[in-house]
Order: sequence, then structure tokens, then C-alpha cells
Amino acid sequence: MSSSFSVARMDGSTRSKEQGAKSKEQDKHGRLATPNTANITMSYADIAASGPKQTPEEAAAPQPPEIVPTESASTSSLVDVDTPDIQTETQAARRDREEEQRRAEADLAKKKAAGKARRADSFLTKWFGDMNDGASTALVISNLVGVVGLSGFLGYKAWDLHARNRLSWQSVGLGLGIMGVVGAVEGVFGRYLYKGKKSQS
Repeated sequence: MSSSFSVARMDGSTRSKEQGAKSKEQDKHGRLATPNTANITMSYADIAASGPKQTPEEAAAPQPPEIVPTESASTSSLVDVDTPDIQTETQAARRDREEEQRRAEADLAKKKAAGKARRADSFLTKWFGDMNDGASTALVISNLVGVVGLSGFLGYKAWDLHARNRLSWQSVGLGLGIMGVVGAVEGVFGRYLYKGKKSQS
């Protein structure tokens, strides 16, 4: 009993079992003749997946080589340059130069500020000294009126706040601060007026 069946090929044609058997025969040179199969395209991933599986150790990346110290390094003889107690002579000299330069710059800034203060002092003294008696008297009277008027205004506002029960320590402190600033300004101008009149006589 012979059974014959057809095998479907990828190109759509069929061949029988008998044709398949004949195609495996040897050709005239003795080589095994293979049937004409269709070209099969496989990806690299398919081929790799069909091979033997790797163990987790084989799949892992290789370990980097370890450095094995063969000599013991002694750090006790090294100098820690960040420690403020230990300085080389060059570092100490550099720090001394920097400190000296900072002092010189601070002295120069003080001298400049003192020079500007002396110029302003002499300008104000000269200006008040050049005032005639009438002008200086008018200045003194206007300052007195200004201080008395400001004091009266602040007192009136304080009494009004007290009458409305809104007087607080904050408003009292603000009024005293204003009076302190005005008193300091009056003291400075009074001193210059006195110096100017004293140098004129």
C-alpha cells in the first residue's frame, strides 16, 4: 500500500512524497542532492533565541578587575595643608602679605572718609560763619518754630488717638523716633552755627 500525499511549499507549489524521495538521491558526482527550498529570512534575535541558553553568570557583564594593594601607604608623614596650624613658609608669607594689604586698604578707606567728613565740616562751618547776624537769627527762629510746630502736631495726633482708644506703644514709639531724629539734626546744625560764629569773631 503506497500512500501519496502532497507537501505545500512556501512558493505555493506542491510536491509529492515521491518527488521528495527522489530529490534526496545523490547526483552524478556522488553528492547528496537537496531539494530546492525557498529562501528563509530569519533575524539575528531569532537565531540567537534558537541556540543554547546562557546561565545567569554567563549573561552577566564581567566584573572589573580589582586593585590589590601590595604596599601599605603611610599617610602619617603627609602634611595636611588645610589645617590652619600647619603652614609652609611660603603660605605664611603669602597670608602675611594679604593681611598687610587688607590693612592698608582699610586705612586708605578710613582716610578718604575722614577727608570727606572734614571737607563737609569745613564747608558747613564756613557757610554758617559767613551768615550775617540777621540771617543766623532767622535760622535759629525758624528752627525753633519748626521743632515746636512738629512737637505740637505730634502731641495733637497722640491726643486724638488716645480719645479714640487707638493709641498704642507702636504709635508712641514712632512719635518719639521722629522727635529723636529732629533733635539730632537740630543739634548738628546748632553745633555748626556755633562753630561758624565762634570762628568769625
